[in-house]
Amino acid sequence: MPYTTLITTVELSEHLNDPDWAVVDCRFSLDDTAQGRRDYRQAHIPGAVYAHLDEDLSGPIIPGQTGRHPLPDVETAARTFSNWGIDDSVQVVVYDGGNSSMAARLWDMLRWLGHPAVAVLDGGWARWQGEGRPARSGVERRSPRYFTPRPRLELLLDAAGVEAIRTDPAWRLFDSRSGESYRGEKLGYDPIAGHIPGAISAPYADNLGPDGCFLPPEQLHARFEALLGDVSAEQAVFYCGSGVTAAHNLLALAHAGLGEARLYVGSWSDWITDPARPISNPSDPSSKS
Repeated sequence: MPYTTLITTVELSEHLNDPDWAVVDCRFSLDDTAQGRRDYRQAHIPGAVYAHLDEDLSGPIIPGQTGRHPLPDVETAARTFSNWGIDDSVQVVVYDGGNSSMAARLWDMLRWLGHPAVAVLDGGWARWQGEGRPARSGVERRSPRYFTPRPRLELLLDAAGVEAIRTDPAWRLFDSRSGESYRGEKLGYDPIAGHIPGAISAPYADNLGPDGCFLPPEQLHARFEALLGDVSAEQAVFYCGSGVTAAHNLLALAHAGLGEARLYVGSWSDWITDPARPISNPSDPSSKS
């Protein structure tokens, strides 16, 4: 059976020399976009290839029309995955150096393109390194394979789709950013603070325990069951600042066994490109909701 949500360091260590397993290092810093690649070249899990959020996991930004990290088009993503040696027979394992949010982005991309055999390394690089497991320096490549995309368009929503469901009681819209960002107390990387009216705060960081690993499935189940109420996961939509960290909630929800939710890829950075769209900012009484 393939791994489709999380995988442990022990489980990955048993497959490091398996040619049908591909490991992808997704370390990245929004404040220093070259840091992840430098860290990868210095030390990474043996056999891992490197994925850069801006260059490999995002498409071109169109000012005033997209958020900060739009998805690449299907053909471009398929070409990237082919170059990383991923085809239908490959189990993919992804990790990063932080809270697994960057790794979750790649997990969600592969899910979107119909490749369910992808799992995030629970605890990421920090846990792997902390356990004294093997590492390698330099740049690695895998022999190319042919990735066949099977887009699952039902997993994505755009701004129009969000507008259509955000006040519908049959749906739930969740903001995956911190509570401070949701309440408009923290500006972050975007020029306007606040949240989409109707959205419920669901910080993705609450999926993790003090050790940096995901909470046990039963705890995640209880968390999301309380958030969803009487709505199924399929009727839930998650967003964040730019469509990256919201995938962390999608991953946790799936690991909890509650099903597959949807992603508003453009997220807050896309929503605010149109001044006609309503915003809610409790910190600013003049905001239009």
